[in-house]
Amino acid sequence: MRKCFFKLILSLVFLPCLLIAQGITKNYKVVTTAVPFMTISPDSRAAAMGDAGVASSPDAASVYWNTAKLAFIDNKFGANVSYAPWLSSIVNDMGLLSAQTYYKISENQTLTGGLTYFDQGDIQFTDATGQLLERFHSKEFNVVLGIASKLGANMSAGVNVKFINSNLVGTTIVNGTAGKPGRTAAFDLSFYRHKDTPGEQRRVSLDYGLVFQNIGGKVNYGFNQYYIPANLKIGTKLAIQPDNVNQFNLLLDFNKLLVPTPDAAGNIPTNKNIFSTIFSSMNDAPGGFKEEISEIMTSVGAEYSYASLIALRAGYFHESTNKGGRQYVTAGAGLNLKKTYKLDLAYLIPTKTGNPLANTWRLTFNYLIPNLSE
Repeated sequence: MRKCFFKLILSLVFLPCLLIAQGITKNYKVVTTAVPFMTISPDSRAAAMGDAGVASSPDAASVYWNTAKLAFIDNKFGANVSYAPWLSSIVNDMGLLSAQTYYKISENQTLTGGLTYFDQGDIQFTDATGQLLERFHSKEFNVVLGIASKLGANMSAGVNVKFINSNLVGTTIVNGTAGKPGRTAAFDLSFYRHKDTPGEQRRVSLDYGLVFQNIGGKVNYGFNQYYIPANLKIGTKLAIQPDNVNQFNLLLDFNKLLVPTPDAAGNIPTNKNIFSTIFSSMNDAPGGFKEEISEIMTSVGAEYSYASLIALRAGYFHESTNKGGRQYVTAGAGLNLKKTYKLDLAYLIPTKTGNPLANTWRLTFNYLIPNLSE
């Protein structure tokens, strides 16, 4: 029964990867972590652009993507609320709810905050014989506080600190061992470069972003310890504004998890500390450099906006088949209501049938307060 319960714990911790992993072969080595909800794009704007957001123009969702961007935000205050039902083609009681906010305290500094709540619905526990044990409502959340500061006319940096709580099994007791919520702390370190390049008949800007995200301790559910999804994100954005009403944005992001790759036997080391794990994750793939490169996820996005009133978006997300196989097209739109309200919608379209991510949509409501001088 204890072995059965361990399998249940693993299935809850790695649920997204297990649902996506179809047709597993001996070469299928998914890099898994606990609290995978922290890698789900919470906002509709980035989600509609293939999950590309490291170097997009700053907004409240930058608290998740790249806090450093908010040092260049024009508005005094902003906030958003997003919701997405999760795996809705399989279950009807899972959902991701998030909120981010910022407040500009000076020309060069901005305070930030955020909350993400992931509801995994009701779980019915059973023993090895199929007898019912108890029913538990699994849930996870993280709270974020941060600050963004300009380092010069074109550069900025940001820092987030996070508290993470993951309650998957409650206090269910198996063979005298009680489960418990997994808790830990983490931080983000981010950088952003923004510079306008005026042309004779058009305005062009090229932005860059770099983020070390979710760098922190493991979570312990009472039975074992699991890595959280530390990752490295690099992104760029090319913005072209041919006139005063039209603007085109092209985005490209790369993302790599900074956690151990399963070895040739499928085992994951658990005795490494935070920083040794980060460095070793760059060259620990059993398949060598080729496999290491296959762990890089790619996001490509495009956005067209007219008169800062409406926006049309599309994108593509790619993950190697041997590393999870998430490959999907995204689309969405945004609508500005007056100057203080904005509504964004995103929709995900898998490239293969039978994908549990099918019919995933996100809705985001934004509220802005401009600077008093505007």
